[in-house]
Amino acid sequence: MSIFTPTNQIRLTNVAIVRMKKGGKRFEIACYKNKVMSWRSGAETDLDEVLQTNSVFVNVSKGQVAKKDDLSKAFGTDDLTEICKQILTKGELQVSDKERQSQLETMFRDIATIVAEKCVNPETKRPYTVNLIERAMKDIHYSVKANKSTKQQALEVIRQLKETMEIQRAHMRLRLVLPAKEAKKLKEKLKPLLEVVESEEFDEALEMVCLVDPGCFREIDELIRCETKGRGSLEVLSLKDVEEGDEKL
Repeated sequence: MSIFTPTNQIRLTNVAIVRMKKGGKRFEIACYKNKVMSWRSGAETDLDEVLQTNSVFVNVSKGQVAKKDDLSKAFGTDDLTEICKQILTKGELQVSDKERQSQLETMFRDIATIVAEKCVNPETKRPYTVNLIERAMKDIHYSVKANKSTKQQALEVIRQLKETMEIQRAHMRLRLVLPAKEAKKLKEKLKPLLEVVESEEFDEALEMVCLVDPGCFREIDELIRCETKGRGSLEVLSLKDVEEGDEKL
């Protein structure tokens, strides 16, 4: 005896559902558990490793596949791969309360780890421990956002922690070489971007060793390249200017 199964229904097991509402309709994709966050963090780049099937559903649990017309209207394309990528990136991962709590706890720890790696006490230049950063995050009642990357959130945590404790991103140490002709004018433009100028020598060119906030690195690099038409140079001497030992509160 054969059991009739409608052609627009697909049965899936051990599935993680990502849901997105668009154009007044609900769309879902079926993914492998633990792969959604890997995709969002960039650790996984092969879509086939993430999706159980590249079908787009109205309801994964019931196996109801979305109509082609509805997909075209909502997403402006009927390319299933492109639609799946959109839902995977911007949709909401449906997980149980227990799974969500576990995921948020892992992200909380990951954010604290990134902050500890990037920051120091500006007075002592010593790094903070991950446990100390976790305590500080709890003190300011930081709430993890499951749909934002841990790196983005770490930068937000640093901004918030600055209001309650002595913390800043560890400075980078750079060597800048500016051609004599542009040196004076360019130095003035660079001044607001330099935290500390440790040494300055002028021979055929102006050579400076300085500490900068990592967030200013790209701007400094572009300024030197554009203003000197490639004749100036920038060298990273150290990524983090830190003292040995951990900071204690």
